[in-house]
Order: sequence, then C-alpha cells, then structure tokens
Amino acid sequence: MLLKAFSKQNIKNVLLVVLGTLILSFATAVFILPFELVSGGVSGLAIVLNHLIPLEFFTVDRIVTVLTWLLFLLGFLLLGKSFALKTLISTVVYPVGVSFFMWLAESPALGGLLNLNASQYSEIAVLLAALFGGLCVGTGCAITFLGGGSTGGVDVLGLLLCKMIRRMKNSVAFFLVDATTVILGMFVLGDLAVSLLGIISAFIAALMVDKVFLGRKGAFIAQIVTDRYEAINAAVIQRMNRTTTIIDATGGYSGEGKKMVMVSFTIRQYSELLSIIAEEDKNAFVTVHRAHEINGEGWTR
Repeated sequence: MLLKAFSKQNIKNVLLVVLGTLILSFATAVFILPFELVSGGVSGLAIVLNHLIPLEFFTVDRIVTVLTWLLFLLGFLLLGKSFALKTLISTVVYPVGVSFFMWLAESPALGGLLNLNASQYSEIAVLLAALFGGLCVGTGCAITFLGGGSTGGVDVLGLLLCKMIRRMKNSVAFFLVDATTVILGMFVLGDLAVSLLGIISAFIAALMVDKVFLGRKGAFIAQIVTDRYEAINAAVIQRMNRTTTIIDATGGYSGEGKKMVMVSFTIRQYSELLSIIAEEDKNAFVTVHRAHEINGEGWTR
C-alpha cells in the first residue's frame, strides 16, 4: 500500500513536470523565438547565438537543443547527480517540444493558426507575443516546480556562480545571468523596442510563477506529527539537505505522547517532502504554513 501511494505521487510529479515543460516549449516556439524576444534563459541565449553564428543549418531550435544538453552535462559534472535528475525530464522534453511546436506553427496542417507573423493584425503581434509568451512561460515553469522538477537551462550558470561566490543568493545569481543575456540581446539585435518587450515578458513570467502558487512565496514550514519521526528526520536531512526541529507533543484527544518534526523548505522541495512522508509514514498528520521570512543557515541572513 505504501509503495502504491509512493508510486502515485511519483507519477503525478512526472506528469506535472512534462506538462509544465510542454507549456514552456510551446511558449518558446510560438511566442518567444519567432519575435526574438530576449527575456533570458536558454531561448534568449539561442536568439543571441543565432545572430552571432548565422549558419543556415544551425537553426535557432537546434541551438536550443545543443544549449539545453550542454548545460545539463555541465550541471551533472559540476553540481552533481541530484541536480541532474531533477532537470532530466525537462532536458529531454523541452528541445523536442520546441522543435515540434515550431514545425506545427509553420505547418499547413493548422492553416497557419499558430503563426502570429502571418496574422492580419501583425502590427500588434509582437506585443501579444510578449504578453502571452510571459504568461505561458511563467505557468509552465510553475507547474514544473510544483512537480518537484527544474527547467534547468541557465539555472546551471546561476548555481555555479553561487558555488564560486559563497555569499551570493540564488535569486541574485539567476538575475545576473538573465540580465546579462538581455543586455547582450539588446546590443546584438540592436532593437531597443523588442528588447524592452522581452524584459516585460520576463516580468510577466515571474508574476505568473507566483500566481500559480496562489501568491505563495518561496519559503514554507511543515509540522509533521508522526510515529516514525526518526526515519522522516533522516530522509529530510539526507534527501532535501534541510535541518529539522523535533518537538515533544501530546495528542489532545488521545493524550498519547507524540513527536513532531518541524522543517523549513522551499516550494521546489514541496513534492520531495510529500514523497518522503508518503514513503515513511502514510498516517502522519501534516500541516504546511507559508513563512513570511526565515533567517538563519541556508536562508536569508
């Protein structure tokens, strides 16, 4: 029964990661790449490289594929197996999805339905692409995170930057990588209007990541009342790299002595925590609270 519950959770997580990655690849292929909206990420780097290396066979979707796998291998070698496993599904699905949706947009099968450039309202097409591209990119990333996965990509560069500069926070590193990509795009493309639309698209994507989680921030606190507190505690420390607090508790109805494991974690670790609980004690009583701020080791100082 426990194995069955654990398997269901894993299947759900994989489906969420695949769905989120497909939405992300759809947005990239239909909205971002055709209008060269440099909003950061692998797609932004691909657009810049496509201008710097104008080879006919080296199309932008092929550049996306090469970059995605190169960054995955870099993450595997320098950040470890755990990071690679979290990004593996997106690494496989994303470039395939981008190529497929680009082909579908140009295919006569849909009568050019997904080809915004061919629309009779082409004057506002780039604005619509920036808006809906940001909406879909943010939604896709959020669903992927909800499944416990990661879109990988230039996150690898941000995490490597944090590894080199120990005191730098992840959010600052990711911002610097994306900002550098946007600035490069601004100079390489030489079009300020499109560059500004790319920044707007990135901003909308960030808002959507937040909204899909119902306005939740990145930090949460879980209180787990369980008879198998030692196993859950060990798994949280080993698999999530988070410390815990174990508190003595008494059941209000039963009067029995219990143990409560309290752990702080990020939204990306949410599904991992649920998997640990399902694996170790399916009868555990769990409450999760949003944390306004957490100070201390591994968090904001």
